[in-house]
Amino acid sequence: MAKGKKSVFFCQNCGHEENKWLGQCPMCKEWNTFVEENISVSKTSTVKQAKEAEVVSLNQIETNQEDRICTEIKELLEKEKVTFYIGFDPTADSLHVGHFIALMLMSHMQKAGHRPICLLGGGTGMVGDPSGKDDMRKMLTPEFIAHNIACFKKQMSRFIEFGEGKAQMVNNADWLLNLNYIELLRDVGACFSVNRMLAAECFKKRLEKGMTFFEFNYMIMQGYDFWHLFKHHNCVMELGGDDQWSNMLAGVELIRRKEQKPAFCMTCKLLTTSDGRKMGKTEKGALWLDPEKTSPYDFYQYWRNVGDNDVENCLSLLTFLPMDEVRRLGALKDAEINTAKKVLAFEVTKLVHGEEEALKAQQAAEALFGGGGNMENVPTIEITEADKTAKIIDVLTAAKVFSSKREARQMVAQGGLYVQDNAVTDPEAFLSADMFDAEQSLLIRK
Repeated sequence: MAKGKKSVFFCQNCGHEENKWLGQCPMCKEWNTFVEENISVSKTSTVKQAKEAEVVSLNQIETNQEDRICTEIKELLEKEKVTFYIGFDPTADSLHVGHFIALMLMSHMQKAGHRPICLLGGGTGMVGDPSGKDDMRKMLTPEFIAHNIACFKKQMSRFIEFGEGKAQMVNNADWLLNLNYIELLRDVGACFSVNRMLAAECFKKRLEKGMTFFEFNYMIMQGYDFWHLFKHHNCVMELGGDDQWSNMLAGVELIRRKEQKPAFCMTCKLLTTSDGRKMGKTEKGALWLDPEKTSPYDFYQYWRNVGDNDVENCLSLLTFLPMDEVRRLGALKDAEINTAKKVLAFEVTKLVHGEEEALKAQQAAEALFGGGGNMENVPTIEITEADKTAKIIDVLTAAKVFSSKREARQMVAQGGLYVQDNAVTDPEAFLSADMFDAEQSLLIRK
């Protein structure tokens, strides 16, 4: 069959395809972004075959661009000490384990000699990030945001070294809250393509149910943050989770258009199980870093009980152990993997709550599940005389051992609730006075 060449033109900015060169892309409205690719096709090839060839060619373009950018970032980090930032919206009065991933990334970068900026979202928190959300976030009051920021500052100092020439903490309320709307539209809004914003991964869930213009502005605000830090703090890189990719690219593109200078962004993967489920949730809700919201013992037990296939991933993301040791522990099988889980639980708890609390949690776990030991650090609850003959799950739910009776019933059904060494098999079972020892105490395990 006769062979021929087919010219295909791709926009390097948005990937739009044309069969001829155009000065301006009709999709993203960028100028002089089209590149030509010659694709060998049979003159009798079907349209499908030609399209497949074009897709392969486009994928190769994207791969080459990614390789080039990765090389640029690697060379930049090796040759210079860069200033980078990670943003944290104060949606609660404590950081959670999702934030901890970002803080570990920031700490690794600081240990390598780079300068972190912790960006607290006093401004963006007034809107709320719609990324991955089914519904609009609850609007937060300025007072609530200010309180949460104060809590964040205290917790972050455990992981990041702040001070002159070290890490810096800034609040985007300082520049976002006083922006003039018309000036912002003229200066920044003209740089954003609505078509590209609508196609962004971070908006997909919200668009299914309908997204407000209020939330739609979040990407512009995050992009503006990066531009502000670039101009005023020489910040050339933004780091964040995979779910922030579209928002991060907005800042890179805004800097490129406004300053005609390069900027970069890198993501870290989210903390998920081996089968793709999000980690960091307990029966009681989020896994908080505040010991008043998630006790050091509960925090320790969460990591002690992760799945066998998730141990190596958690060790690599959440500890500073050498990677050779991480791989050795992750390769353990069967009963030996419990050794790796104990290391994981202790190391993560030590980083978040300190070595003393980690040791207490470790000793309490050994006392409860290791066949004896010092019970001094085991969590306790106090009950009334009337409770001593009440229904077990009612007493434990009232004492916040379980977040709900439903959760308690599920634990019983799964065989995970014990009174002394006896499994509770009936969710309607009652306590009785003869269960308590001479000191009027009773050991309950779950």
